[in-house]
Amino acid sequence: MQEIYDFLKACGTYYLATVEGDQPRVRPFGTVAIFDGKLYIQTGKAKSVSHQLHANPKAEICAFNGGAWIRVAGKLVSDDRVEAKKHMLDDYPDLRRMYDENDDNTEVFYFDGGVATISSFTAAPKEIKF
Repeated sequence: MQEIYDFLKACGTYYLATVEGDQPRVRPFGTVAIFDGKLYIQTGKAKSVSHQLHANPKAEICAFNGGAWIRVAGKLVSDDRVEAKKHMLDDYPDLRRMYDENDDNTEVFYFDGGVATISSFTAAPKEIKF
């Protein structure tokens, strides 16, 4: 999991794909953390992405960096624990202008049954299950 985290952190921006009905939705994200042995992302409960993930938790992340790319697929599970939210916001203090671990909007999700594939044009793909 550390390799996945390090790749996403090096990219800075990754793209999260969800589904709304039968329509795929993709948007840029930048938050990623390891907490309690799980890979987490963060959003706001008021956002469409949160509603989409609650309706269908299957999601995929894609990012590109230095000639290689990663795809991370799995089910995203909401974690309402204050400790998980605080960990994320402590890692991204600029978000504290919009979010707080004790508000009713901050939401963190972790991957359950995740599979990451790191690929490039010059090497065989590497699969990491976590």
